Amino acid sequence: MSDPLLQLTGLDAHYGDFQALYGVDMDVAPGEVIAIIGANGAGKTTLMRSISGLLTNAADQVQFRGKPIGALRADQVAYAGIALVPEGRQLFASLSVEENLKLGATVGRAGPWSLRAVYDLFPVLEERRNQPSTSLSGGQQQMVAIGRALMSNPDLILFDEISLGLAPVIIKSIYDALPGIVGQGMTAMIVEQDITKALAVSSRVYCLQEGRVSLSGRVEDVTRDQITAAYFGVAA
Repeated sequence: MSDPLLQLTGLDAHYGDFQALYGVDMDVAPGEVIAIIGANGAGKTTLMRSISGLLTNAADQVQFRGKPIGALRADQVAYAGIALVPEGRQLFASLSVEENLKLGATVGRAGPWSLRAVYDLFPVLEERRNQPSTSLSGGQQQMVAIGRALMSNPDLILFDEISLGLAPVIIKSIYDALPGIVGQGMTAMIVEQDITKALAVSSRVYCLQEGRVSLSGRVEDVTRDQITAAYFGVAA
């Protein structure tokens, strides 16, 4: 087995005096797609923020390619090769679709993702490239957020609530695009409320419950009863 691309060891996370994660251990191998599931408030977004540098942790609690990055700033983590598609998309309203996409390329990492590649993945964005980004529909804004992350040519991409608030037809179009993303050899972690969709595209799953890992394993090895028990913190 190859060395982990990402390894979390005893990860704790705090918002002031409030502790949101308790001793989380995870590992992600190169090329894997990992599903992160759990109820609201379980710590999923905190986990994404900790990995991406939006929350600062002890340096050695987050290791990427064998190097401690837990204490790095978000921009340093991005330069290292981790990109976040944040919950709520967080586009720059004053910028056009194309200008938002180009922001992702400012880290200067080489790789397969360019404006042309993003437009090939999401053709509707090319049609609307000069429009203000926040004038688009929610699904199209999510495509911009994904494209912006891809433009940094990351080794690891983090999707936080990839389908939150989107219509089913739009969710399907975004999930249909995922094979073209991870097919480039990229590693992905997907936070998702729709467990069925998350498991369908993932090789392994971690469930969080009140800031702790309550279940982990290969998708084909965990049962729905186990997932339900881990999700709600009840005995299986």
